[in-house]
Amino acid sequence: MAMDRYDRQILAILQQEGRISNQDLADRIGLSPSPCLRRVRTLEEAGLIIGYRAFLDARKLGLTLMALIGISMDLHTPERFAQLEASITEIPEVLECLLITGQQSDYQLKVVVRDMDAYQDLLLNKITRIQGVTGVHTSFVLRRVVDRTALPVTG
Repeated sequence: MAMDRYDRQILAILQQEGRISNQDLADRIGLSPSPCLRRVRTLEEAGLIIGYRAFLDARKLGLTLMALIGISMDLHTPERFAQLEASITEIPEVLECLLITGQQSDYQLKVVVRDMDAYQDLLLNKITRIQGVTGVHTSFVLRRVVDRTALPVTG
């Protein structure tokens, strides 16, 4: 889909303010409400906008420990990867699961838990019990330096 500056402005604003009213969005980008709404709907239908979410404060929910977990697998087959991926999607503490290259790990997980006891439970009772997992290496996050979800939409 070809995008112009209005489309890019809409995407940039909606990434930061997903609950903005159509009227306010239209005012910010310099369009009237009807064409602005049509553009938003077109961006949604084209799959550029895939949803709207509320971002929660993990600390206020008692989730104070974030970790990056590298997972090594015994076999590098589509079936083994599919089995691990299906298992990982069932673990609510997993925020991200990435199949990676260039490391000793095959996957990297970003997880959030209440504390070290909760991490130990996650590791021993969920992750290491997945068939094919042969190694787990964890790094604990000390501080988030950059924490954004907005993608660059410059043209």
